[in-house]
Amino acid sequence: MTWDWSAVGDFMPHFWDGLLVTLQALVLGSLISFALGLVWALLMRTPTRWVRWPVGVVTEFIRNTPLLVQLFFLFYVLPEWNITFSAMTTGVVAIGLHYSTYTMQVYRAGIEGVPVGQWEAATALNLPMTRTWTAVILPQAIRRVVPALGNYVISMLKDTPMLMAITVLDMLGEARLFAQQNFQFTEPLTVIGVAFILISYPASLLMRALERRLVR
Repeated sequence: MTWDWSAVGDFMPHFWDGLLVTLQALVLGSLISFALGLVWALLMRTPTRWVRWPVGVVTEFIRNTPLLVQLFFLFYVLPEWNITFSAMTTGVVAIGLHYSTYTMQVYRAGIEGVPVGQWEAATALNLPMTRTWTAVILPQAIRRVVPALGNYVISMLKDTPMLMAITVLDMLGEARLFAQQNFQFTEPLTVIGVAFILISYPASLLMRALERRLVR
């Protein structure tokens, strides 16, 4: 087996297209998972059982079914009910929805980690509940969970190749298409593997540094 540098050069334009799609899916999916996860966490703390129970059932179902199954369901089943999204939108929603059930648990742990004295101080100051959450509890809770949320971003990055299953050409999708068209698999797949390492490993180091800084 010989390494063909010309194949790498031919693949690079496709790689940049795939990288852009991967980063778009990662950023948008992360935003959805962070926002929706916080909503789930807050709903699970409501005193109303008829709110907590459905939220608990839905989030447990999502968390305990494979992301790939959810992708197929959203992409192939929803159109039968006249609900249609583009492949990219479907992928972003699926990733965000799936990981929101994990970020929910992160937020929950962060909220429960806020000292009881903070709640008591807010009550002593007669702060409204909305003010207590936005000014006292959530700032402290979110500060505690930022590193854990960052770890899930890395996990989402490594799951973006699943979008290829619903025709989204991310980095791996572009590599697979190029390889099939040119009968050269080694070069494009190696480039993709190196790209994932170059993105995920520095990000993991950043998360560790951030964690050390925040726990001081």
